[in-house]
Amino acid sequence: MTSRERMIAALTGTGPDRLPVSTHHVMSSFLTRYLGGASTEEFFERFGLDPIRWVNENAADASRGEYLDPDHQGAFLEPRRVASDRWKVTTESVPDPQYPTVRYTFHTPRRNLTMVLQSDEHTSWVTERLIKDKGDIEVLADCMTLPLCDVAAVNRIAQKEADRSLLRGTVLCFDVYGQPGCWQDAAVLYGIENLILASYDDPEWVHAFLTILRERKLRFAESTAGARFDLIEFGGGDASSTVISPQIFESFVAPYDAPVIEALHRAGQRVVYHTCGGMMPLLEMIASMKPDAMETFTPPSMGGDTDLAEARRRLGDDVCMIGGFDQFHYFAGCSPEETRAAVRRCFDAAGEGGRYILAPSDHFFEAEPDLIAAYAAEARACVYG
Repeated sequence: MTSRERMIAALTGTGPDRLPVSTHHVMSSFLTRYLGGASTEEFFERFGLDPIRWVNENAADASRGEYLDPDHQGAFLEPRRVASDRWKVTTESVPDPQYPTVRYTFHTPRRNLTMVLQSDEHTSWVTERLIKDKGDIEVLADCMTLPLCDVAAVNRIAQKEADRSLLRGTVLCFDVYGQPGCWQDAAVLYGIENLILASYDDPEWVHAFLTILRERKLRFAESTAGARFDLIEFGGGDASSTVISPQIFESFVAPYDAPVIEALHRAGQRVVYHTCGGMMPLLEMIASMKPDAMETFTPPSMGGDTDLAEARRRLGDDVCMIGGFDQFHYFAGCSPEETRAAVRRCFDAAGEGGRYILAPSDHFFEAEPDLIAAYAAEARACVYG
């Protein structure tokens, strides 16, 4: 099997030849520090991992007066931004003694909104939330653009890959910095602590906020019809059980995310629901939304709660599991033999039946190359049949 065929076999339950083994995002800081600036493609080839190619390509709906922003300066993992005469984003640097800091101003006819991001060599984070007053969501509803998927651009990349890599995309995140899931996007824009409190103090407002974000994501999901993605990511860590209760998930996450998954399926797409953090109290609720796969199955040793064998037992063969590997403890500071043993434990716990893709529990920034090599080699030795 090719790598793409192997991973699709795991996603669809048709039986891979061996355990598929990959990773999530390959971070540029890792490539620079440990591999001399190698490309992502060179990373996968060097270690014999099953490669993933991330593709996020936006298109603008000209009938709405929208266009691709010619002045776009991309933020962390952001595709080309869509602008209009009612929704423009400008940037300015903010002096800071420690981190590069940028203020983003969203210009609208109603009023301007601002968001501030900081960055280091590894990643970026929000230091000023876009939604500061509850009335700000009315600005979003009235003025924000509704980007579409650029199907032609996605398919050009799919053609170029020629079956080498699994093509992964994401559901539309909010401009500048966001998350694929509805609740998770709202958490970025308003702050997770504020959002949790509002779910108790003003649930009607939270439902209104989530509805606005869901409608934008639904339109994007519908526009993916014909795009040759192999897998589209949805969800995010702010809906994990180490952040919110199952009751909040049931009331404020599932009712908004499930329709987007349905729309993606109608568009012919496969969906992976991403929950980096606790998952065990939520397994059945996530599975009931009918994603094709779930990730990241973070173990307790990394601050999660996953028992891989128990998760496999409860989920059965209805969904592909992705993740479960402890990259903190087995990509650094141990022997290759310990890394290999950790791979085997994951395979023994979740690999039966073939609906499992071994991967770290989300991305990593630090790792010893010889341990990644051991991880990949042991996974390749985990065969079926």
